Amino acid sequence: MKKAGFILFILTGIALTTQAQIDSTAKKVENKTSEIASKGKSAIVDEVYKNKIGPQGQTPIYIDHSSKYYYVDKKGKKVYVLKSSLKNKPKELAFILPDITGKAPFGEAMFY
Repeated sequence: MKKAGFILFILTGIALTTQAQIDSTAKKVENKTSEIASKGKSAIVDEVYKNKIGPQGQTPIYIDHSSKYYYVDKKGKKVYVLKSSLKNKPKELAFILPDITGKAPFGEAMFY
């Protein structure tokens, strides 16, 4: 009887652990999907503020129809920032990273 109870206890623990892992993975997928969808919509609807980064280096920065500046966080939410808190994009980042439109710097062909 003790063995059966112990085995049941172990199986329940494994089932709960597996469910927790599934929930965690599902939440990560949900957040990434929201982030990609929000950035896609923002890139189409709003203007991208080139050569600027957020207070902690967030990119890209968008300008909405009300002339408010924001970036999209890891959960797909718009985080509005003051224009005065934006920083200039470092020269090496401006050269290495293409803009959101996918065009290469200096009009060169991009190969990934």
